[in-house]
Amino acid sequence: MMDVDKLPKSVKKAVRYIKQDAPDEKLLQIKKVIDKAFDYRERQSEKN
Repeated sequence: MMDVDKLPKSVKKAVRYIKQDAPDEKLLQIKKVIDKAFDYRERQSEKN
């Protein structure tokens, strides 16, 4: 697994928020947004 310290600051903050502060009702919404971003990026990579 990748060391979190090597990731950009914004990613570290997002992970900390998800682990510590995010209310339960927001977790599913956050997961959907992140999954969409990964899907989009994977489709873009396949095109190139």
